[in-house]
Amino acid sequence: MEALAVDDIYLQRNSQSAPDATRGDVATLKRLLEADRNILVDSLTPQLNTALHLAALHGHADFAREVLNVKEELLVARNADGDTPLHLAARYGEQAVAELFVRGARTWPEDLRSPLMMTNTAGDTPLHEAVRNRRSSVALLLLDADPGRGDDLNGVGESPLEMAAREGLVLVVEKIVNHPRVPQRFQEHVRGTALHLAVLGRHIRIVEVLLEKRPELIDLTDSGGNNALHYAAQRNNAGAVKILLNERMDLAYKRNHEQQSPLHVAVHYGSTEAITALLRCCPDVAEMADNNGHNAFHASVISGRTNALRCLLRCVRPKEILNHVDKNGNTPLHLAASMSHINSALLLLYDRRIDPCILNRDGQTARSLLEIKGEMDTYEWYLWKQLKRQEAIRCRNQRIPPVTFGRAARASVQEALNQSVGIQLVIATLVATVAFAATFTMPGGYNQTDGTAIHSHRAAFKVFVVSNSIAMSCSSAVLLCFLWAMQNPVKFVVDQLIWGHRLTFLACLAMLVSFMTAVDVTVAPTVRWPVYTVIAMGASTPVFVFLMLGREVIFVPI
Repeated sequence: MEALAVDDIYLQRNSQSAPDATRGDVATLKRLLEADRNILVDSLTPQLNTALHLAALHGHADFAREVLNVKEELLVARNADGDTPLHLAARYGEQAVAELFVRGARTWPEDLRSPLMMTNTAGDTPLHEAVRNRRSSVALLLLDADPGRGDDLNGVGESPLEMAAREGLVLVVEKIVNHPRVPQRFQEHVRGTALHLAVLGRHIRIVEVLLEKRPELIDLTDSGGNNALHYAAQRNNAGAVKILLNERMDLAYKRNHEQQSPLHVAVHYGSTEAITALLRCCPDVAEMADNNGHNAFHASVISGRTNALRCLLRCVRPKEILNHVDKNGNTPLHLAASMSHINSALLLLYDRRIDPCILNRDGQTARSLLEIKGEMDTYEWYLWKQLKRQEAIRCRNQRIPPVTFGRAARASVQEALNQSVGIQLVIATLVATVAFAATFTMPGGYNQTDGTAIHSHRAAFKVFVVSNSIAMSCSSAVLLCFLWAMQNPVKFVVDQLIWGHRLTFLACLAMLVSFMTAVDVTVAPTVRWPVYTVIAMGASTPVFVFLMLGREVIFVPI
């Protein structure tokens, strides 16, 4: 018997080869059928794929048509993964093959043996496969054949509607929701409903479609008790927040199983746009507390999201909310101090509505909580000084814990400051040395007649001179200040240390500019592309630093 290889896969039976379905060789198929019509029934690959599976996998519609004419039952044959040929056609988006199979499936009775309803070992129907792999045209074809499959649940409890909402397939979602849902297909949505997934994927149009056609979804929660507004808050999706609140204002006050409102979730993830939208519609949601008594300000401090805290301070007016105490009597300022979240603590402390005199249940203020910790680093010491100063101004008539800043804590601060000052001295010295040397080795050299720089008329040279002067001036200022600071680093307050950091950073940037302009002055007259390369690399250096360190690069270290 004539035999052809199918991707060099041997058959399980009689060592014969299946028809060349991978190439869609219809002529060879017909010759084999004349020799033995049972070859289609008997031939299987090790993965239990029939010739029809392979034709579907490779998109050979003509070949598949000939196979079906011989043995229509192959349409419901399963391979080792439980996939029918229609599963494979849907998974790989083979439109022509899928249309052929759907026409054949219409002749089957509407039961679990129907190719449109059959599931593989994962519990997926062909529609699941089409939607998961974003094969919209095949999914719409399957829905035209059987509109009721859109709410079928697979092995992990996910329906094609939920998949389509997650993937942003608007036409598929519209097709599914226009067909009535079968009530018995409801179950708990561990991963969230289709509305949750649409919000999570930022698919606003799908959110609008679901709210119009399936309004009951707005009341459903996931296994953690989160509604769709919780998800919108997490994703900082202000558009979805507004749509959901316009539909149901009370969603802003719904709590999850941890008693967290959507505002708590928005604060935890630093979703400033969602915070603004929530507080604009429902200002009093800021008063809500979770099961630990934490309101949104507590949550922002715990998560360390200073951008969320800034947003809350702008949007929330009542000072009672800013000074709200949790179950342990701690205000947000107490938590920031105890967790050493310096940025958050200073943001709160600089707001006049914050009361630094409040005692928690242990009789401690935010300042005394820092002292209890014992050793302090430089930043904690700076925060301690600010807290102490505010207490001296605002707590004169109140009983607060005495100052217990011990000798050990002072020693730790002294050591940290010594180290920081020493590092800055080294960096400033290097920058000053380089800038000084560059002054006497001008790019391009000097005119031997009058001693002036050869390229002094060029704009790049003038930029070089200015930037080199900035680098020299900034580094010299840092050197003078820090040399004085070596006498007593503790007295050299952290404010001045911060400015030293900033001046050093500016000196380094100026030195980078002078380097780029020096290359332009000396190399550009002969060849341009190295100059462009150097300028691109130099200009990208600050960008990379900002991407790695963020705002801390400028606002170092507080």
